Amino acid sequence: MSEAGGGRGSGSSVPQRAPWSLVAATAALCLVSATSVWTAGAAPMSREEKQKLGNQVLEMFDHAYGNYMEHAYPADELMPLTCRGRVRGQEPSRGDVDDALGKFSLTLIDSLDTLVVLNKTKEFEDAVRKVLRDVNLDNDVVVSVFETNIRVLGGLLGGHSLAIMLKEKGEYMQWYSDELLQMAKQLGYKLLPAFNTTSGLPYPRINLKFGIRKPEARTGTETDTCTACAGTLILEFAALSRFTGATIFEEYARKALDFLWEKRQRSSNLVGVTINIHTGDWVRKDSGVGAGIDSYYEYLLKAYVLLGDDSFLERFNTHYDAIMRYISQPPLLLDVHIHKPMLNARTWMDALLAFFPGLQVLKGDIRPAIETHEMLYQVIKKHNFLPEAFTTDFRVHWAQHPLRPEFAESTYFLYKATGDPYYLEVGKTLIENLNKYARVPCGFAAMKDVRTGSHEDRMDSFFLAEMFKYLYLLFADKEDIIFDIEDYIFTTEAHLLPLWLSTTNQRVSKKNTTSEYTELDDSNFDWTCPNTQILFPNDPLYAQSIREPLKNVVDKSCPRGIIRVREESLRSGAKPPLRARDFMATNPEHLEILKKMGAASSIDAEDGLRFMQEMIELSSQQQKEQQLPPRAVQIISHPFFGRVVLTAGPAQFGPDLSKHKETRGFVASSKPYNGCSELTNPEAVMGKIALIQRGQCMFAEKARNIQNAGAIGGIVIDDNEGSSSDTAPLFQMAGDGKDTDDIKIPMLFLFSKEGSIILDAIREYEEVEVLLSDKAKDRAAILKGKMIPSYIINSNPEMENEEQPSSENDSQSAEQIASRSQEIDLVDQESPEESSVNSHPESLSPVDTDSAASVSSSEQDSNPTENHETTSLDGECTDLDNQLQEQSETEEDSNPNVWGKKVQPIDSILADWNEDIEAFEMMDKDEL
Repeated sequence: MSEAGGGRGSGSSVPQRAPWSLVAATAALCLVSATSVWTAGAAPMSREEKQKLGNQVLEMFDHAYGNYMEHAYPADELMPLTCRGRVRGQEPSRGDVDDALGKFSLTLIDSLDTLVVLNKTKEFEDAVRKVLRDVNLDNDVVVSVFETNIRVLGGLLGGHSLAIMLKEKGEYMQWYSDELLQMAKQLGYKLLPAFNTTSGLPYPRINLKFGIRKPEARTGTETDTCTACAGTLILEFAALSRFTGATIFEEYARKALDFLWEKRQRSSNLVGVTINIHTGDWVRKDSGVGAGIDSYYEYLLKAYVLLGDDSFLERFNTHYDAIMRYISQPPLLLDVHIHKPMLNARTWMDALLAFFPGLQVLKGDIRPAIETHEMLYQVIKKHNFLPEAFTTDFRVHWAQHPLRPEFAESTYFLYKATGDPYYLEVGKTLIENLNKYARVPCGFAAMKDVRTGSHEDRMDSFFLAEMFKYLYLLFADKEDIIFDIEDYIFTTEAHLLPLWLSTTNQRVSKKNTTSEYTELDDSNFDWTCPNTQILFPNDPLYAQSIREPLKNVVDKSCPRGIIRVREESLRSGAKPPLRARDFMATNPEHLEILKKMGAASSIDAEDGLRFMQEMIELSSQQQKEQQLPPRAVQIISHPFFGRVVLTAGPAQFGPDLSKHKETRGFVASSKPYNGCSELTNPEAVMGKIALIQRGQCMFAEKARNIQNAGAIGGIVIDDNEGSSSDTAPLFQMAGDGKDTDDIKIPMLFLFSKEGSIILDAIREYEEVEVLLSDKAKDRAAILKGKMIPSYIINSNPEMENEEQPSSENDSQSAEQIASRSQEIDLVDQESPEESSVNSHPESLSPVDTDSAASVSSSEQDSNPTENHETTSLDGECTDLDNQLQEQSETEEDSNPNVWGKKVQPIDSILADWNEDIEAFEMMDKDEL
């Protein structure tokens, strides 16, 4: 998102120096003039420490990129747990996630411009040669138009942009003759058939070889696409047009954006999540700034920066005003209904909205950016990573974390805008968490569950394209980068496009279609850079003063959304709405309220809609609570040292690992392997954790047989070859219908793929030690007393590429390393009082119903500090409830007719209800 403009010197592909675009210069001033305002607000980080962290980022990139090239290339992505490439069709389907894979060496293309940003120019030149030699764009595979555009087309264009820059400098790429641009043009033409719709919105998928609708294409029957999918094309397509002179690409992307603008909900100026590509009808009418919509807003503003077209800024500002009016509930950003924007559409947020503070920095709206970013950081400190979705009271809703870079992106831009060293410390935390929890021997593994610390065999290409780029730039000084980053704008995939494109090949008509659809209030629009004295008052502690009230928002606040609804309700003189969790079918007053919800007034109808939504979520929540949460199998022997954590299914019998001490031991295969009869090798499993294959008898029978042989635990491995926790729902082992109190050993279940990791380790290393627990344990604790490489404990990867220690002098025990941890501040050792706000999974809220995990009374009793906090919190909320109730009773007595205002025809109410019910059903299906 660097926005200063500047042309390049002469060259075959580079135009003569062009004057700065006014918008580019304006955007640059918004960021650059604000820099260093905050240097007095916090202790500055020394240049030496910044360089050390920057070098650590370089090493982390080498670890990820090197393992991809060694174990996966030319496959699209690396599978870091099994150390092999992910090839479409050769692994179990993951659904829509696999639509990004096109057998075109995705990770290599996505990483091209990252190599240059990280000053790895020799590696960049080698990578470009590999792309030109090996990559085929004519594969018979169905891919996502959106993902292929931002990752592959954007990667090729970013690579081309920096290739011509390096060629101009005269040292590297002297042989380059626009080959990457020609590949980009070829790919652009392959994507164009997707736009063959009456609306101009593209189909969501296309066959790279056969296009759309042909029998061989196996696509072209879709009717819906997401708003971001159709609205995140203009930067790459316009850049392709400006680079090549072929205007057709920019024309098609502009037509899609024009159609989305025309179809926005006119009264709210919001857009929905999914739209019918033929009729333009909204399919999902909820609206937010996260998944499904996010980059549509981003590209409206950035298209204005890159192309200088005022209509894009006008549209963005119109949408932004609606976002801040309806969706923004600082520090939260909650989805609403486009036709009823005062009504929240859900009670949780997804991780993709973490990009929004960075976009607000470009907009120049700093305060809400600081607020939302700080809220997200508190969630990260609680769970180590940002869960894919979390509730308004900051519990885990979806527990995965695929190493998304959006929070790092916003951290970089907030530091760039403010110069506040606080954001350098945030970046340092991100680095430590990645090394401590996600780093595995063959790369970095996505988190399957942030609560247990278990891994997923996945390292997406965007991790290399974005995460390392933003983290390196966060700590880099200007002289650390071999080119001026201010001459480029970042795409949503962090690919770099030069700002001199704004004055190149401008043959596309820039007809302002915005004013055709709405009267615009220019007073809302910033046509010049805001005065930094307004953005940042003369107070170096300004940002800190905004962050301070949010420090404990995750652990100590009542659900903000509910409070807001109640406060607004009472201000309007209405009775507090009936909540689904409070409803009792035997309560006559509750039944009367339900009747009123159906027909009395528009207020009652909205209360009814909210009640229905809560009932849907409550029902789903209760179903989840009947399921046991996932468990973890952590491999702690050489060379894993606790860095590989496998997602395991629990058993409905035997000790509960969330209430009992974890079980640690070496593994051994039972004979017979199915464990359905008395073991013939009891000496092999005595005192060890037995491996058993699923099938041929009940799980409880297997447990009894290995227990009788002296095993201290059991791992059942699925007999369905190729099964994986990546693609299958959590599996829990049931009992045999009899009393299972006699089973005293813990039992866990692994799918075939995760089980194979342990079996392969046995074949290679013979002795494999594992830990069976409810969640991944800290490596300093589980490796206590062992002689191990110090980088394992310290999360310091600089030593990892060195040879393993061969003598006692070359290695250290975990105690020795941990004793020095206070100096290097990498192994957290906190007091119980601090643990409620630390960055470990143990700091989960005492009752986490949305994540299908509940804590028993015995657990709460065992943690008096945590239980005390919970009681205090509940008391605060209860006091608030009582105050609100008292206030409502007083107002009800003085105004007995508050329920009878604004009467609406019953047909209108029922029509609205039917429409909303359909929307909720669609949302519920999407969630499932």
